[in-house]
Amino acid sequence: MTLEYHLEDTMKKPSIVGVLCIDSQGLYLGCCGTLSDEHAGVIFILAWQATKLTYDLTDMPVVCLESDNGNVRGQKHNGITEAVQKMVS
Repeated sequence: MTLEYHLEDTMKKPSIVGVLCIDSQGLYLGCCGTLSDEHAGVIFILAWQATKLTYDLTDMPVVCLESDNGNVRGQKHNGITEAVQKMVS
């Protein structure tokens, strides 16, 4: 599965309006929808800092920024940080 396919497939899910992928060094890999390369640094740092809050190295916390209109969730997984933006339906 290519990154482009993953991004487009994720965008097909209900209420999702943006998706962003970042590599293990914080570099932008790709995006679709409302999230862009401008968001990569902030999402990467938030997800990276969240991993410092757990003692279990296998635990990958999810960072969730919520508003009245929706949320953005970011998580590190296998060296890739992914962020997904959902709008309230």
